[in-house]
Amino acid sequence: MDITEVPLSLDKKGKKKKNKSPKKKKCVSQEGSGEGLVVVEKKEEEDVKMEKSEAAAAFPPTFSVSEIKNKQRRHLMFMKLKQEKRKQKMQLKKKKKKEREALGDKAPPKEVPKTIENQRVYDETTVDPEDEEVAFDEGTDEFSSYFNGLTNPKVLITTSDRPRGRTVKFCEQLANVIPNAHVYYRRGLALKRVIPQCVARNFTYLMVINEDRKVPNGMVLCHLPDGPTAHFKVSSVRLRKELKRRGKDPTEHSPEVILNNFSTRLGHSIGRLFAALFPQDPQFIGRQVATFHNQRDFIFFRFHRYIFKNEKRVGIQELGPRFTLKLRSLQKGTFDSKFGEYEWVLKRHEMDACRRKFQL
Repeated sequence: MDITEVPLSLDKKGKKKKNKSPKKKKCVSQEGSGEGLVVVEKKEEEDVKMEKSEAAAAFPPTFSVSEIKNKQRRHLMFMKLKQEKRKQKMQLKKKKKKEREALGDKAPPKEVPKTIENQRVYDETTVDPEDEEVAFDEGTDEFSSYFNGLTNPKVLITTSDRPRGRTVKFCEQLANVIPNAHVYYRRGLALKRVIPQCVARNFTYLMVINEDRKVPNGMVLCHLPDGPTAHFKVSSVRLRKELKRRGKDPTEHSPEVILNNFSTRLGHSIGRLFAALFPQDPQFIGRQVATFHNQRDFIFFRFHRYIFKNEKRVGIQELGPRFTLKLRSLQKGTFDSKFGEYEWVLKRHEMDACRRKFQL
């Protein structure tokens, strides 16, 4: 057999040809005129575009800040996004304001924002002030003697057994707010024994402040002698010393009373329960106002002093204390935890299921 020898120079030449081809292009691009440079720039731009498209494909289209794992970087990104949204909101506001000024009287009416209050589910027990049935009930209920001017309120304030200093101060400040109120220590007596003694001494109200972990957390308000009795949860208690820019101590003048948003039959009876705590003839010289504001079934109490600066401006100064009430139950008659007939009891899982439905 004839064996043909393959020269090594051919293999080398072939390899050199393969290696030389890119080098020649490089030389052309370097040694060539301006056209070669333009070609290189176009190739670089295409490469950059390819890299950007790959990067865009790597990240999801809906990228959120919560996907950032570094806590500090996530916080910074969140604050930047918040600032950007705020700027955009302010720019839109300014733009709309300029448009309204330019249009003048022809400007469209302002949009009413949606809130839980104005989206409230209609309640069948909403009170109509001109309803004859409501007027008849008001004339024959337990508070009729007070509203007819036959009785004057007299309140006894007491606490649970062994009250702490914060609860005692809270009771003393409530006695300064409510005229003709007296603070007595409980001394371990049961409420069933306290109520007959209150009726014998012509008290019209019994107020019991309960506490838990040295903080007031509950209130039992019993109207005497025939009831009703309401049990409230107390929260967000701020004493007079804890308020910023508070005024001087309240005077002995009878304050004015403001009741807001007690619209249902239940809310109407609770509003009358609070109104009967204070005398019907307020002394306007004292310029003091006690406010019970109902919002989403939370009753906010505030005590202010006001002053007229001119015909249009009024200045107010909070005197304290302030607290928030949440109705737990309403019982017919005086306090009786065993055999008492309850008119209304809060059932959280049933009544608080819908956020747009309120009881008061």
